[in-house]
Amino acid sequence: MEQAGIPFTLITDNMAGYLFSQEMVDLVIVGADRIVSNGDFANKIGTYTMAVLASHHHRPFYVAAPISTFDLKLREGKEIPVEMRDPEEVRSINGHPVSRPGVPVLNPSFDVTPHTLVTGYITELGVFENVQEIQGLAG
Repeated sequence: MEQAGIPFTLITDNMAGYLFSQEMVDLVIVGADRIVSNGDFANKIGTYTMAVLASHHHRPFYVAAPISTFDLKLREGKEIPVEMRDPEEVRSINGHPVSRPGVPVLNPSFDVTPHTLVTGYITELGVFENVQEIQGLAG
């Protein structure tokens, strides 16, 4: 963003709700690891939360991804496998424990956001309101 001359401010993920409540967010653009044929998509954990916040606060929510990210063989987001990551990533930071050893941990690497929360898809071929517009181009 800095190299492109786009104004920005670095925040932590848990500050987003506050920023939305203070009307400090104009729109949201996120990436995607996989987008399926109905427009649901998987991205890093926390993306779904951002989409819900954007929807609640009536802000546009865009997904930016190359055409190669579209997996049109899958119909819905629930078909996307979600990897569970190593529990030690949560139990410790740089080898220093932040919890008791063996504490149960849930550590999904992605979440799936429904297409109903997406304003549009930004690709190298343009901006599209839905995946159906892209299907003929992704061939």
